[in-house]
Amino acid sequence: MGIDATTPGDGDVTLVFSLGAARSLADPAAAFADARQWSRHVGIVANEADEVAAFARRHGVDNDYALANWDKWGTLADVREESAAPRCVFVGTTRADERVATETGYEFLPIDEAAEKAGWELSEPGATGTDGDDRGGNDRDARRLARLRRAVRGVVSRFR
Repeated sequence: MGIDATTPGDGDVTLVFSLGAARSLADPAAAFADARQWSRHVGIVANEADEVAAFARRHGVDNDYALANWDKWGTLADVREESAAPRCVFVGTTRADERVATETGYEFLPIDEAAEKAGWELSEPGATGTDGDDRGGNDRDARRLARLRRAVRGVVSRFR
């Protein structure tokens, strides 16, 4: 869990995107490359580590944060604790993202403001994805159930 970068940058910011925010970028690889010029660490967090890994692979993005069997809250707390950067910024899309940022000691920045400040282009409205926290009830429930099953399997496998 936490930071998993072999060559961190030398900036004064640890920058974390929610998966929904990363999906909102028109060119995630270019935005991450740009952010690495002024950030110590850059990455993506979400409750679904598999979705983050698939997104990172598909878009050629290196994720500095190791996502194991941990949710967004736990990963953000771990990254905050391990980061030596004076500022930790969480870029998100929802009120839930803002809440998790505030509760874990991050500055919150909505993706549209981050993109404007950094000069990143956003994808067309309606083309953006979500990070699982702002989907419809059935998708959200299915994802929660899948996380619960994985957690139970992990505990059970320790006793075999």
